[in-house]
Amino acid sequence: MRQPIHRHGAVLGIVLFLAFSSLHAQTPPASAVASAHPLATRAGVEILDAGGNAFDAAIAVTAALAVVEPTGSGLGGGGFWLLHRSRDAHDVMIDGRERAPLAATRDMYLDDKGEVVPRLSVDGPLAAAIPGTAAALDHLANAYGRLPLATSLAPAIRLAGEGFPVDEHYLRMARFRLEALRQSPAAAAIFLQDNEVPQTGHVIRQPDLARTLEAIATRGAAGFYQGPVARRLVAGVREAGGIWTLEDLQQYRVVEREPITGAYRGMKIVSAAPPSSGGIALLTMLNILANYELEALPTATRKHLIVEAMRRAYRDRAEYLGDPDFVDIPVTRLIHPYYGAGLSQSIRLDRATPSRSLPGFTIVSAGADTTHFSILDSEGNRVAATLSINFPFGAAFVPPGSGVLLNDEMDDFSAKPGTPNVYGLVGAASNAIAPGKRPLSSMSPTFVEAPGRGVAILGTPGGSRIITMVLLGILDFAQGNGPRSWVATGRFHHQYLPDTITYEPGALDPDEIATLKRLGHRLKARGRPYGNMQAILWDQGKNRVAAASDPRGNGLATVIPARPAQ
Repeated sequence: MRQPIHRHGAVLGIVLFLAFSSLHAQTPPASAVASAHPLATRAGVEILDAGGNAFDAAIAVTAALAVVEPTGSGLGGGGFWLLHRSRDAHDVMIDGRERAPLAATRDMYLDDKGEVVPRLSVDGPLAAAIPGTAAALDHLANAYGRLPLATSLAPAIRLAGEGFPVDEHYLRMARFRLEALRQSPAAAAIFLQDNEVPQTGHVIRQPDLARTLEAIATRGAAGFYQGPVARRLVAGVREAGGIWTLEDLQQYRVVEREPITGAYRGMKIVSAAPPSSGGIALLTMLNILANYELEALPTATRKHLIVEAMRRAYRDRAEYLGDPDFVDIPVTRLIHPYYGAGLSQSIRLDRATPSRSLPGFTIVSAGADTTHFSILDSEGNRVAATLSINFPFGAAFVPPGSGVLLNDEMDDFSAKPGTPNVYGLVGAASNAIAPGKRPLSSMSPTFVEAPGRGVAILGTPGGSRIITMVLLGILDFAQGNGPRSWVATGRFHHQYLPDTITYEPGALDPDEIATLKRLGHRLKARGRPYGNMQAILWDQGKNRVAAASDPRGNGLATVIPARPAQ
């Protein structure tokens, strides 16, 4: 049943080059912003209306989400900002991922017997890596923006002072992290109501965070990593048992990295580079699936193949991937079509592959919140940004007087080879803790360029499931569907270990479930839908822009028609 796809030759390469060149020569008829919170989307629109470009709007949305979506991101976290600058077709990834403190050690979360201490890498200041978001905002403004940083931060400063009413998602996450939040008096004072989960409609006001944002607006990154804010952050962390130093903050720098690029069925894929595993894993999976005519197969067989591709990509994630400044990653090999074709040879259409039978990486194996936004401006500049503080409410710790909710990204390291983190992901020495190192991530902000159809901008939160959600969105785009379909499509996931397909309600029908079980897959239904994809399509064939926010969340996607030339 396998039907290989014809490999691209020189003539096809020239055709694709001309098609992509033509794509970049156009400008869209509208701009668009899609984010996980209506107030953040409106902040981005406000900055576009003020004459800012997509990069200025990205600053506004990032900072606004830090205020109104503390469950998923913030100044105490980090992220990846994937940028496309239209005037020179320049693609770059701004790596604002957190770094391990300089005092971090390989075994800092192990007890005297060498076992992982539960919750030590999840709750409290010892779980926090050095944040990168503030540095990324400053870099975006200086290197790519058009407006002063203070202008782009103004909506977030206003929101922090005026406050925002909590929604059902906030209340659910506060309930989930209640005990951890109670351990930090400063966090409890901000995010709880009388030390309890707030009532519906309760307004969260953050004057300390507003002052921290004002310091960044005035002094740029130095307003966060030096001076009074830095001293408050370090003092609060150390008084509660953490290991941060002023040197940690002063040494932090964002890194510009070349995105991971590849092709699938004539489409160009541009995605996140290490220390994200997203781009490499996506291309590994797509290169495997390129060896099949998926649309010609029964749906259960198609999903079986997709799962087998996921299984193999996540196996490679566990063995090879980490911070590229610390480990050698065989990127060229992992994203090569021939490597994907080789992996496909071990896939059987009539039987699931047990994960433990895959060669090369054998181990003993013993929830999710992030955020994403997508932006397109009327010049064709675009941003896909996925941000995180890791677990909902991060480490659930706020250094007093700062208003900054800290991440617990140290849990994204491999505390011990083969031991799963809070998302069930396992890792090897390539993702071991080291001073100054950035933990491996699944965040996968992505662009897809399809000649004749245009440009897709997409990404999602979801912990270990981020990569597979983006994969399903890309496959849906490849079938000719638009962003409303990408964000709504049913989701299923496999991450090598545990050797189980998890799926959200409605993602698999009864016949598909029965077939997959007959093939030898183990399945586990999730009680709730997952993910919160934000997506934009600039459809050049129809000369229109469409945007969609995931119906599972409370976000807002807005399209703003371009103003007529004066």
